[in-house]
Amino acid sequence: MSQPNFKQAIEKIDRANAQDPNIETYQGEDFPKELLYAKRMTETLLSFAPNASEELQIAARAQHIERWKISRDSYPMDRVGYLKWREELKNMHAETTATILKEVGYSDEFSDRVSFLIKKKLLKKDEETQTLEDVVCLVFLQYYFEDFAEKHSDEKIIDILQKTWGKMSEEGQQAALKLPLKDKSLSLIKQALA
Repeated sequence: MSQPNFKQAIEKIDRANAQDPNIETYQGEDFPKELLYAKRMTETLLSFAPNASEELQIAARAQHIERWKISRDSYPMDRVGYLKWREELKNMHAETTATILKEVGYSDEFSDRVSFLIKKKLLKKDEETQTLEDVVCLVFLQYYFEDFAEKHSDEKIIDILQKTWGKMSEEGQQAALKLPLKDKSLSLIKQALA
């Protein structure tokens, strides 16, 4: 059995995400949406937790692998439908990633750990699951929050911010307060924390 290949695993995850038909324009350049998200996850993880394990680095990169394959509107547009959709996505992301990890020589044990992280098991109890959740929240706040906030009422945004904040560790919260956000966003965060 050859040595597991981290670089190959990342390349395969990126190749899968490069198939995303949804395009996001960032700094004047077009990117497949989930490929851009995956790179932001890695960048944020390595800045927030520079000593992240290989398992955590792969889980962060594959967090949304092929997310477009299960669309939100294939589930009822209510809270229950939303949660069921999220659960299906997590399972699909974990399975797709496990297949890639086997192809590049990782053990079942390693692959199971990555799946555990992608499924966000033992949040608040498992340090790496918590780090991954912090990074998800930081990426959302830094890159997606402002567009999202424009489409919803301040009341709804404050509720979402309070839920997001509740999922984060103290380190994650401190990092969030240092993000380069617009005044309006910072003001909504302050209202949510008041």
